Amino acid sequence: MSDLPDGIDSFLTRAGWGNANIDPIPGDASFRRYFRIRCGRRSAMLMFAPPPEEDPKPFLHVARWLLANGHRAPEIYADDAAAGWVLIEDFGDNRMRDWLDDDPAAETQSYMVAIDALLPLHSAPAGPFPAYDIPTYQREAALLTQWYCPAMQLYVDAAGYAAAWDAVLPPLIRRQGAGVTVLRDYHAENIMLIDPASDGAGAQGLIDFQDALAGHPAYDLVSLLQDARRDVSQDMERAMLDHYISNARPQADFEADYAVLGAQRNAKIVGIFTRLYKRDGKPRYLDMIPRVWRAMERDLQHPALAPVAEWFDANIPAAIRRANGGRPQ
Repeated sequence: MSDLPDGIDSFLTRAGWGNANIDPIPGDASFRRYFRIRCGRRSAMLMFAPPPEEDPKPFLHVARWLLANGHRAPEIYADDAAAGWVLIEDFGDNRMRDWLDDDPAAETQSYMVAIDALLPLHSAPAGPFPAYDIPTYQREAALLTQWYCPAMQLYVDAAGYAAAWDAVLPPLIRRQGAGVTVLRDYHAENIMLIDPASDGAGAQGLIDFQDALAGHPAYDLVSLLQDARRDVSQDMERAMLDHYISNARPQADFEADYAVLGAQRNAKIVGIFTRLYKRDGKPRYLDMIPRVWRAMERDLQHPALAPVAEWFDANIPAAIRRANGGRPQ
């Protein structure tokens, strides 16, 4: 096939998968490309993360740590990180998101299994990953003022925005301590159902975890339950948060931290989706922005976010946030 990357055949031959059938898989928001590889009865997934735009080494680092510590990452069959090639276990086609679109009755069970998968991750020390610190939280939150506000032709107090986050993040950081392993993009499109049962449960495999950090246990809960790409009802969010709290028994003020991280993550996502539209010409992300704003509006109601909420009211008033679902034009 003429659209296959140069070097794919030689890599597969070196990996013991020569003369395999190669089927491209549609991509998303990055330079990475994926292919399903079939050789006889065997199948595997091939990730092509070409330098300099991509670097597969962080994926390999996190995957090996997850596997060594009993978590369901894909097995690594072969790699050539310098050239961007990684051949991994094939988890199949059953993304949690797609499964639930077809069988919404499985939602409670599937989310409960996804919550339960976080419990051992959060009960152990963080892996050998960088810390999710205040500069990182600030850098991510600033994507809103860097991309969304200019797209909306809003001239905002960016320094005041940073100061508002500086007022709410230190208590969270103190409670975060050394942190736990945070996958950072843990949601229904990045959870694979491996041979799912009829109720949508069964084993769940992890993908897209290469940006893992040592951070707060509430972060991946926010990612899962305030999903930018799939509607999760407030009742489901509450039920799953209660399920997590009853099993993990986190420290006091956990729900305050959940709200702070919800607002921080959602501000980041609004900025990223705007960037994908304005810079990368991907308008489909605009339709997800109203869902993100709705979740952020709920987060901003928590008293722990009062300085940030005040900044929003002064700089991006509710009427602007709600007009056209908060989408940039």
